[in-house]
Amino acid sequence: MTKLWKNQAFTISHADDGKFEGAGLRAFFEYRDLGIKNATQGKFGAHVIRAVPGIESPGAWHSHNLDFQMVYVTKGWVVFEYEGQGEHILREGSCVLQPPGIKHRECHHSDDMELIEIISPAEFDTLDETAP
Repeated sequence: MTKLWKNQAFTISHADDGKFEGAGLRAFFEYRDLGIKNATQGKFGAHVIRAVPGIESPGAWHSHNLDFQMVYVTKGWVVFEYEGQGEHILREGSCVLQPPGIKHRECHHSDDMELIEIISPAEFDTLDETAP
């Protein structure tokens, strides 16, 4: 049995052990789970997201039913548009906190784009939205 400290287990994720999968929220991205969901019993989630080269985003507006969503770009660039905030180019080293329920869309990205996303809870609903 895994030992828990305040309902969390110790976990480490190494890039050379990690596997990207295309079974995530968006078909134009691949996802590498960082083990945070299991270690926190679903209270938090974290993964590395990278672009699938040659596949563009359809730019669909959506929102997420969650409590916390932070994105940190580690490589390349990505353009997001946010309700009431306009378009923003996030590049290597950029970080954004997306408030719960904010309507947004991914407009464009570089083929080499990678980012880290931290969310709470780990499982959440995504809703299709009309443009704000």
